[in-house]
Amino acid sequence: MDKFSKILLSIAIIGACSSLAYAETTFTPLSFSDSTASNTEVIAATTTTPAITKANEAISNTTGSKNMQSAITELDNAQVEVRNELLKFKTKYSDVDAKYNAVKEERANLRRDIRACERKIRQLDNTKEKIRKNMQ
Repeated sequence: MDKFSKILLSIAIIGACSSLAYAETTFTPLSFSDSTASNTEVIAATTTTPAITKANEAISNTTGSKNMQSAITELDNAQVEVRNELLKFKTKYSDVDAKYNAVKEERANLRRDIRACERKIRQLDNTKEKIRKNMQ
């Protein structure tokens, strides 16, 4: 059992070292050189709001920019605009939700009133039928 565990350990170490060596040559997480500026891609948003469009433009300008501080500032400004837009959407959602709950409650009250009126009509119909039977 001891020999088997040594073999597995050595295979794991060799595999880890070889994968690290391979990853160092092929993987570059951030490349800020000007050669990658031609390969920039703008991520298309599902909604085309001005703040999100501005954020996408800032993202596309970031990779080829020589002045990273201005790019970060642009991204911060775009992020603030998107957050403001999120607040607008949340307030609008809460307004619509409040209206929905009010209409839902009003609908339930009207349904109760309708059922009460229908019950009264049935009672009056039953009373009329009883009176007719008694008259015969």
